[in-house]
Amino acid sequence: MGKLIVFEGIDGSGKSTQFRLFTNWLEKTGAKFRRLTFPRYSEPSSALLKMYLNGDFGSKPEDVNAYASSTFYAVDRIASYLSDWGEYYRGGGMLITDRYTTSNAIHQGAKLPLQRREDYYKWLFDFEYNLLGLPRPDIVIYFDMPAGKSIELLKKRQQETGEKADIHETEKKFLELSRTSALEAARFDGWYVVNCAPDNILRSEEDIHDEVLKIIKKEVAL
Repeated sequence: MGKLIVFEGIDGSGKSTQFRLFTNWLEKTGAKFRRLTFPRYSEPSSALLKMYLNGDFGSKPEDVNAYASSTFYAVDRIASYLSDWGEYYRGGGMLITDRYTTSNAIHQGAKLPLQRREDYYKWLFDFEYNLLGLPRPDIVIYFDMPAGKSIELLKKRQQETGEKADIHETEKKFLELSRTSALEAARFDGWYVVNCAPDNILRSEEDIHDEVLKIIKKEVAL
């Protein structure tokens, strides 16, 4: 089997920037790999999750329970595995992905009270990795960002790109709950946690990128 490395974080955490920096670095080294990004909004398999994020099932994330909304994202992932990258992975290929099953743990876990989250994580990882047959990641790097800083970065991005915020991005309270769930899931599932804003002061992209390289080089021969 191949290698699967996941970049993860709440909305506005800078994970997509780190994904870009790392994959660009890999290209310069001549390494063979493939990029993945979830959700795949341009594919038919994302239809339900797009309806969910657009607010068709309710204007708040909690209007759809954690287990139901988790399946929307899982369908998109298994469709991509079966139709696109599964053979490459099984042949020993390396894949770097921006979001994965881990995003369900963060955002859907946030809907549940603390005492029910561990049961949800157990169900989620069993559902996607065992029952559906998706590969379990070799490395998950979670980029930890305070919710207030995330919102600042999201607003800046939306102003620059004209993107419309989805229902996960419009509520500070939900982002705060997502961050709490992410840190709990990281402990539960053994993710690396990169602190992007110690004492609420943003680190530079380059400094974070250097830490990412150290983590991955420790785990994978590049």
